[in-house]
Amino acid sequence: MTQLISTKTTTTTTVTGPNGTTKTTVIKTVTSTAASASGGSSDQSVSEFIDSFNLEYESKHKAFENNFWATKMNLAGNSSEDLARTKNELDQFLGSVENLEKVNGFLARPDLTADERKTLLIFQRTFKCYIITNPEGVTLREELNALEAKLAEDRRAMKLGYVNPENGEFVAASTVQLMTLIRSSENEALRKSCYEGLRSIGPFIAPQFIEIVNKRNKLARLLGFVDFYDYKVQAAEGFGKATLFPILETLVQRARPILDDTLEKLANEKGADALKPWNTSFALAGSLAKEKDPYFPFETAVNAWARSFAALGIKYEGATMQLDLCDRKGKYSNGFCHWPQPAWTSSKRGWVPSQANFTSLATPGQVGSGLNALVTLMHEGGHAAHFANVRQPSPLFSQERAPTSIPYAENQSMFLDSLVGDAAWLARYAYSKDGQVIPWELIEKEIQTMHTYKIFRLTALCSTVMYERKLYEVPEAELTPEALFALADATEIEVQGIMSGRPLLAVPHPLTDESAAYMHGYVMAEMAVFQTRKHFLKKYGTIVDNPQIGEDLKSVYWVPGNSRMFLDLVKEMTGEELSGDAWLEALRVPTEVKIASEKAAYFEALEKGPKFQPTENVDLDMRVILVHGDEVISDSSKLEGGLTQACDIFKTWIGQNFSS
Repeated sequence: MTQLISTKTTTTTTVTGPNGTTKTTVIKTVTSTAASASGGSSDQSVSEFIDSFNLEYESKHKAFENNFWATKMNLAGNSSEDLARTKNELDQFLGSVENLEKVNGFLARPDLTADERKTLLIFQRTFKCYIITNPEGVTLREELNALEAKLAEDRRAMKLGYVNPENGEFVAASTVQLMTLIRSSENEALRKSCYEGLRSIGPFIAPQFIEIVNKRNKLARLLGFVDFYDYKVQAAEGFGKATLFPILETLVQRARPILDDTLEKLANEKGADALKPWNTSFALAGSLAKEKDPYFPFETAVNAWARSFAALGIKYEGATMQLDLCDRKGKYSNGFCHWPQPAWTSSKRGWVPSQANFTSLATPGQVGSGLNALVTLMHEGGHAAHFANVRQPSPLFSQERAPTSIPYAENQSMFLDSLVGDAAWLARYAYSKDGQVIPWELIEKEIQTMHTYKIFRLTALCSTVMYERKLYEVPEAELTPEALFALADATEIEVQGIMSGRPLLAVPHPLTDESAAYMHGYVMAEMAVFQTRKHFLKKYGTIVDNPQIGEDLKSVYWVPGNSRMFLDLVKEMTGEELSGDAWLEALRVPTEVKIASEKAAYFEALEKGPKFQPTENVDLDMRVILVHGDEVISDSSKLEGGLTQACDIFKTWIGQNFSS
């Protein structure tokens, strides 16, 4: 139904804040004529309201996500203004007090069906994440959308790279290329120059980012929260930072003895220079990266991912996935997967499959690019599999923003990308271009070299979280660029024990609302990953190529979407409350024990081989479109050979466009 929305509409309601207080809500909207789920007659039925809202949400969600993809991929005609406008329109729609009041009224009825009640409850939870309780807050949110879009545009256009130490010339490079060189280049001067390139991001973003941080805090405090981090955690997880950080602090404290021993071991074995930020990752894996590289050719990564997921019994339920995998100038500097079309079951249209946009930042031919691309495919493809399998009566159950739990979303992707580290997976899928499997001796060397240092992943993740927490606790008058840099460096040393090879200010997540105050999700997800892996190994004995894994993931973790709480789902799957026990247990396994168990798994997997061979046309129940910016490379739906043929065309395209 159509209604006129005035330039400023003031509506009052009562919303409960995190401290139990109630607040008067004032909503400001732009002048427009639009269809509104709340614009029906007073006798509008529950089902009519739900259907109307779902369709209107779906439309506004798509509009924003299409602009998000266009700007992040730097497509022709992309507009940061359109991105900010569609984000505002989506926020305003989800922040409708009128809709919340109508939902509250419907929920009081005793004659609701189970699906109607469940759907109205997710509407209610979502509205409470977006309703702004102060006219100044509405203005702040709109200003933040514009500021974040502008910062993203400026960051995308930044002249980033390193100075060639041999001739003093500047070489343009993305963050992924810089980090890959830091890990793999034998030239220390070049590695240091790449690190300095990453450090240059901080001064570039600082003025705009500080303004955004201060406005975020102002908005959060207007809403009755301690600060922005508290606001984001409460919205996504249902508890505040006072509950979150004791969990994370306990994990860091329990890990500290392992970290101290590991840093001492690194210095003793590799020399004190190995503790310098541009040397650490190379000292650990520099030669290994080159030795492993032939067994992870970039052009076969899509094929390996598809076969691996198919062998796990994973289906995408008719989804369409658009993959933009190669790095290029102006492209967003982090892999991600977003859904312009959430999966859901419509009362009118039946099953609505998801549409996913999926990106990585590979540079074919660069050492480590194939492995990086594969891990990203497993990770983002895991996100896509999860959200493609949410079967609930509204798209709000299968969208990735609040009130969807961050660790709930990341648990799925991180569990699946963890398989790339298993010898049982490597024996089946890590093959060179000429068909040679990665030898056991190389895997053994990696375990011998790297197992002790797995603690660095834990501390790197926690460092980002602790930094963002402290960032939003700095008084506005004290948050200068110098204070920003000092806080980042001090946090790295405090949590990681040394300066990080990836400076905290080079991490892109804090810059945009979607991923700001988000990284705690990775820490809690990693806790769940180790707990879930331990559960599956105890229950089934194996994970790789076991179709029962895909079935369990789907039935317990995926189908409910955000209708269930993350901590409840972990307990249902594993039978235990979420803890860091399994993660710390894995870190404490002696190297010789790890080698023995992985050797047995490797040779057993080698004898069995992969369930699907590289030339087989696997069925993931998904259309895959491989693109490079505005160029469409291949589309599995238009090819007789399906996804396998699409991968072959992509392989040829790589050979034609990137030197080996």
